[in-house]
Amino acid sequence: MIAEFRNEPILDYSIEANRRKMEEALAEVSAKLGQEYPLVIGGERVKAAGTFDSINPSNPKEIIGRFHKAGADEARRAVAAAESAFEGWRWMPARERADLLFRAAAILRRRRFEMNAWMVLEVGKNWTEADGDTAEAIDFMEFYGREAIRYAQPHPLTPVPGEDNELKYIPLGAGAVIPPWNFPCAILTGMTTAAMVTGNTVVLKPSSDSCAIGWAVFSILEEAGMPPGVVNFLPGGGATAGQALVDNARTRFIAFTGSKEVGLGINESAAKHRDGQIWIKRVIAEMGGKDFILVDADADLESAAQGIVAAAFDFQGQKCSACSRAIIHEKVYDRVLEMIAERTRKITVGPTRSYEHYMGPVINAGAEKSILGYIEIGKKEGRLVTGGGKARDDGYFIQPTVIADVPPRARLSLEEIFGPVLAVTRCKNLEEGIEFANATEFGLTGAVYSRNRKHLRAAKRLCHVGNLYLNRKCTGALVGGHPFGGFNMSGTDSKAGGRDYLGLFMQAKLISEAF
Repeated sequence: MIAEFRNEPILDYSIEANRRKMEEALAEVSAKLGQEYPLVIGGERVKAAGTFDSINPSNPKEIIGRFHKAGADEARRAVAAAESAFEGWRWMPARERADLLFRAAAILRRRRFEMNAWMVLEVGKNWTEADGDTAEAIDFMEFYGREAIRYAQPHPLTPVPGEDNELKYIPLGAGAVIPPWNFPCAILTGMTTAAMVTGNTVVLKPSSDSCAIGWAVFSILEEAGMPPGVVNFLPGGGATAGQALVDNARTRFIAFTGSKEVGLGINESAAKHRDGQIWIKRVIAEMGGKDFILVDADADLESAAQGIVAAAFDFQGQKCSACSRAIIHEKVYDRVLEMIAERTRKITVGPTRSYEHYMGPVINAGAEKSILGYIEIGKKEGRLVTGGGKARDDGYFIQPTVIADVPPRARLSLEEIFGPVLAVTRCKNLEEGIEFANATEFGLTGAVYSRNRKHLRAAKRLCHVGNLYLNRKCTGALVGGHPFGGFNMSGTDSKAGGRDYLGLFMQAKLISEAF
């Protein structure tokens, strides 16, 4: 009997035993740095013509791993291998596919500290953020396994006299999964296992900034008993391997999480019919946000300030759900701004190998340059309160930055920065605050702090985001409890970790027999 789904608890690093295990895992992973990793196509380890390095953003001179770089030819081979594996995998009973996910979840639990260590070193997550990522990956496997079993059960239909009718959900085929670097374990695991547990096969193209973590997840799936070709490991460039996967006539679906620009390009390319293509490709895309926290005049100001700072600067603001805008009622604006600034100035920045560092580096040199550019724009559009530049020179470290008095339609208020930059805007009342909140092209997450039930009801109706939180921060969605995904340019309205998500990877077949 399968137990009811429960979210995986987060490790408490104030416990000395947990800190000791994490230090041991960091030492163990550090001893593996610099290794070379192949492509995996149809279960076969494959070497490409070229390689590229994944580096430690806290120390760009340190190579995390050297990866063989797939091109268009390898992408075509991988799609063919996935399509071949599909012919057997599609018929495996849903319970057996789910059991593979449950085994993989158990393996990840055993390797939890190791996976956390990879994330600390390869993408600069602090210990708690890394563990939350691992816990969410476990949740995805446990939740989607149970959901696959539910989808395989009989579905209610209106009785028709003289007929036996049944509705079955069947897989789509071979698809491409293109995950991001910011949740390199959780989102990669969630998209990949959602596709495979529903009977599809996958070509997995991990982000070039987090390939070692992608390899670790792939290895866990292999250890759990995944047949060759069900998931194919294909690191490579987006313009070469990624584009070849999207354009291939035999690619049935593309699951993508990343920037708006790349997501729109994938959607456009996938919509074009190719020679030999007999289906309309399905695109499942989550493309980011420009998320807000709105503070009403009668809100709990301590709670609001704490939520804003956590949502703005957790993992250096590199979450699609991060609070990059604080919209504050004019009656409490100055008080809340000072509370935000006070908390922000206490944030420690440095290599997250050290437990004491709350904020680590941004992901790479390109991100650092872009974020620093936005800070300079913000200094002209608003008033710099704290931060405003690099935190240290040994990695891609940026000070947590707060810029006040930002107009609601300034660039800092409208454009996704994806870094530790918070724009603070004043509003006259709740109605104007909601108007400012809805003024961007995105619609992913938002939060409203208020003690006024009438105002909370208005926020529920009018804030146009996929995930709206009341009197809590706008980050930290839990699988099962907070199905995650947004509106407008935030994506295709998918709800990862929700009860309808697996349906995006399947199609419904009605069978009717007269008797």
